[in-house]
Amino acid sequence: MTSDRIKDTIRAISIKDPGAATAYHALPDGVRKKVLAGLDNKGLRDLTGLIKRSKKQSSSDADKRFLEIASSLVRTPFYLIDETLLEENMRILRYVKDRTGCKILHALKAYAAFATFPVMRKYLDGICASGLNEARLGREEFKKEVHTFGAAYSDHEIGKILKHSDHIIFNSFYQLERYGEKAIKKGIQVGLRVNPGHAEVAVEMYNPCTPGSRLGIVHEIFKSEFPKHMALVDGLHFHAMCEQNSDVLERVLRSFERLYGPYIRGLKWINFGGGHHLTRDDYNLERLIRLINVFMKKYGVQVYLEPGEASVLNAGVLVSSVLDIVWNKIETAIVDTSAETHMPDVLLMPYRPHIMRSYLPKKKKYTYRIAGPSCLSGDVIGDYSFDRPLMRGNRLVFTDMALYSIVKNTTFNGIGLPSIMVIDNKGKLKLVKKFGYSDYRDRQS
Repeated sequence: MTSDRIKDTIRAISIKDPGAATAYHALPDGVRKKVLAGLDNKGLRDLTGLIKRSKKQSSSDADKRFLEIASSLVRTPFYLIDETLLEENMRILRYVKDRTGCKILHALKAYAAFATFPVMRKYLDGICASGLNEARLGREEFKKEVHTFGAAYSDHEIGKILKHSDHIIFNSFYQLERYGEKAIKKGIQVGLRVNPGHAEVAVEMYNPCTPGSRLGIVHEIFKSEFPKHMALVDGLHFHAMCEQNSDVLERVLRSFERLYGPYIRGLKWINFGGGHHLTRDDYNLERLIRLINVFMKKYGVQVYLEPGEASVLNAGVLVSSVLDIVWNKIETAIVDTSAETHMPDVLLMPYRPHIMRSYLPKKKKYTYRIAGPSCLSGDVIGDYSFDRPLMRGNRLVFTDMALYSIVKNTTFNGIGLPSIMVIDNKGKLKLVKKFGYSDYRDRQS
């Protein structure tokens, strides 16, 4: 029976049957590997294309669900996470694992809504944490591997961090000397974060390799200190990307190998960090797969990736209502969600989020500035145009709001936090978290 499923799946891929991706994803681990072994290079590329096409169709279907729910009587504002879309992202990440044998972790700094962890843990190997609270959340709620990196650890937290971690990565030789042996005695693998010497991140605030960066040991220090400490080290970690494609990774990896290649032999693993936009439609998965396979074969190490955004890219929205419309040289719609409090990267990055059924300013007849209710004059989400005039009470759906929104939102001005809702893979809508006055009060004293 298993051999028939393998043959049927390979045949479906060869004729580019739209259902081939679904059939492949439904197979058990060992059977999927046999399907891959039965495909030539063209067949593998075809499967990649079918998987991407399947995800794109799911996204189109989800847009209708988002709009239907937004027009319902559910009180705004609320974040809405679609488990079907989340699972499509997970399937792409697992596909990379199937093709390479790498391990993939989810970065909690991007998204930590643990109500959806049961969906994610079926596909991923664990999480990466930035400190004690994330490590504990990963251990208690994700319940798989926990890899922790901190720019620096404190004496009063390190014991608890080690309790919840499987890997701990140090940012300096001082921290390695101070805590490394303690970690090893607890059976925890130890790593060092290094500066790979190359990055192409456009916004300096988000560039971990910018001149003067505190993140990652620079090569000049590493080459003189590592020989004295190598017995303590199981692996190296680098992170140099932000929302980028695999061509950037190829250039970063070239620099990393030039600087640190001579030190890799004898290590157990290399962590390629995050910033890989694997689940974006135009991401070149075949190049990523080739890079990982070549690297693992060359050095004989386990490779880790730790994407954050890619896990939940386009899998969630933020639904808001128009409270009022005022005029001062431009019509401004004041909504019940705030760039400052509910989507802070809009101001920090900065960027203009998409609103479903909207267009660029002046592309359509009616243009509005969309702004939040806070006292900050710059609490502006952006300018948009619409086919029809906005009315008080209209619902607006901001897309791609699962990542870096829920984890970074605040209660500035006492503004309430949006509820968190989930659509499960059967289409059932669930309220998983509702916030109130106590969430504001308890953060103050």
